[in-house]
Amino acid sequence: MAKKVVITYGTFDLFHIGHLKLLKRLSKLGDKLIVAVSTDRFNEKKGKKTIIPYKQRVEIIKSIKYVDKVIPEKSWDQKVNDVTKHDVTIFAIGKDWEGKFDFLKEYCEVIYLERTQGISSTKLKKTLHNLSTINPNDIKTAFEILKRIKNDLE
Repeated sequence: MAKKVVITYGTFDLFHIGHLKLLKRLSKLGDKLIVAVSTDRFNEKKGKKTIIPYKQRVEIIKSIKYVDKVIPEKSWDQKVNDVTKHDVTIFAIGKDWEGKFDFLKEYCEVIYLERTQGISSTKLKKTLHNLSTINPNDIKTAFEILKRIKNDLE
């Protein structure tokens, strides 16, 4: 019986539990999971700025037990070649991309998976940005107030 090969694509910046849950679910769809990690150059072309450099993101993904192989994602156009080159039977990606990769149905099964609610790298980046705009004196004042409240409760 032929092995089922699953492939997915992503930036995987600020790796979080949503990424891990996705990779775990993807690994259960087949016998082998290939993850294409977007390069820094490709992310720039997409208008995305990563915090974690490509090589480190690859090392993180490689270290996950659900992942069998990591390849670079360098362009939008490589997907058909990747699917045929790696004998992929299932292309799977987050539901936020629904319909965008239906052209691959000619080559393999295409599955759009639900995202983990409440977490995303984009949301984490926005939160970090918002925190970085807070005046340090305001943070110090807030902690002093919290300390006083804590002391009053003891």
